[in-house]
Amino acid sequence: MVAMATADLLIMIINVILYNIFSYHFPLSFLAQTPVCIFLIYMTAITVHLSVWFTVSFTFDRFVVICCQKFISKYCTKRTAAVVITTFAILTFLNNIPVLFAFESEQLINKVQWGCRSSFVFFTSPLGIAYVWFYSAWGAWLPFTLIALLNCFTVRRILEANRARRGLQGNRIENYCDPETESRRKSIILLFAISGSFMLLWLTTTVSLVTTRLTNTSYYRGNRRDPGYIATETGAMLKLLSSCLNPCIYAAAQTKFREELKMVLTSPWTLILRLVRKRELKDSS
Repeated sequence: MVAMATADLLIMIINVILYNIFSYHFPLSFLAQTPVCIFLIYMTAITVHLSVWFTVSFTFDRFVVICCQKFISKYCTKRTAAVVITTFAILTFLNNIPVLFAFESEQLINKVQWGCRSSFVFFTSPLGIAYVWFYSAWGAWLPFTLIALLNCFTVRRILEANRARRGLQGNRIENYCDPETESRRKSIILLFAISGSFMLLWLTTTVSLVTTRLTNTSYYRGNRRDPGYIATETGAMLKLLSSCLNPCIYAAAQTKFREELKMVLTSPWTLILRLVRKRELKDSS
């Protein structure tokens, strides 16, 4: 969850603030120079893919905890978490390297390259077309499918376990609160809050990617009134909204997260109060 929160924060900084706000409203700034612009696009792809695959990792982690009891002791460790996070980070940086060659400068002013646009040579070449399909599958189709399947298996397991547990506790009092069932309930709420919001907010992007790839629609060079272009831009907005929503889910679902957030918000006032009291004691003495 720390890795997910970090990736979401990077999306807010790089994708939203730097790319969608500063680059758009300040077209002649340092960010508009072609090398910087291309690197910024490269980083936007990386941050989105990190957020996506960390969400998949979290969903798989919940799946292991609930459905694979014998595998918990081997998988659910700090070492495994570090290996998974590092592996996905390295893979994401490597498989997005072609993005650096997929764009070119828009104009040359005083021997300085400004702006960046999609390279027609890259996107029409066989390797470019293959990479576009791979990019779509890695960034949307495969994660979407994995999260849906893992959620189905997890829900089925929870329902079966709860049904069996209720059968064993049939003679207990009606208002008895089962801690195991309550723990599962909280786990499934957190799971569906994160992965469910991801699936809903990424649905438009996934569908638009399927339609534009299968119909060979170059929406990045198309008419802005075209339904494919509108669907693509709407999906881009919703997937950024997903990263804004995740921290709110952490705060609502996780007690420790709320406690840490409360401590961060109250610590400055606590420090000021301590200084005031110390000053009062010093004056009184």
